[in-house]
Amino acid sequence: MPKERGQKVVATNRRARHDYLIEDTYEAGLVLTGTEVKSLRAGRASLVDGYAFVDAGEAWLDAVHIPEYADGTWNNHAPRRKRKLLLHKAQILKIHNKVKQGGYTIVPLSIYFSDGRAKVELAVAKGKKEYDKRQALRERQDKREADRAISTKQRLGE
Repeated sequence: MPKERGQKVVATNRRARHDYLIEDTYEAGLVLTGTEVKSLRAGRASLVDGYAFVDAGEAWLDAVHIPEYADGTWNNHAPRRKRKLLLHKAQILKIHNKVKQGGYTIVPLSIYFSDGRAKVELAVAKGKKEYDKRQALRERQDKREADRAISTKQRLGE
């Protein structure tokens, strides 16, 4: 059987980019059971309430929902269990120091398969205030209107 190549995105957390100001991103491996991998390969996962934390020098991913595998038996996994993250020690220390400063949190942005291995993209992020969200929305609307005006001018041949 040929080895898998490339990336296959399973789930993304689009809300995270709206609610948080992303500072650093990291790619981490996931320690999963067999039925979790099968459920992810079926394209089922939710990162909505997920977060990560550092405990005793180890990184953990919590509250990420990977539903039970439909064809699993009595040894199926718990959908919202803590899962260990595979990161280098220096990365864990860097993340831990940033979070310990205050105001920062670790948010999962996406889960994907990279060359057949399950990975999660983590972000060290700071929560946005309500006025920051409104300002970002206004900037997007202004950019969209400017692009629309440019495209209509080009279409008319001016």
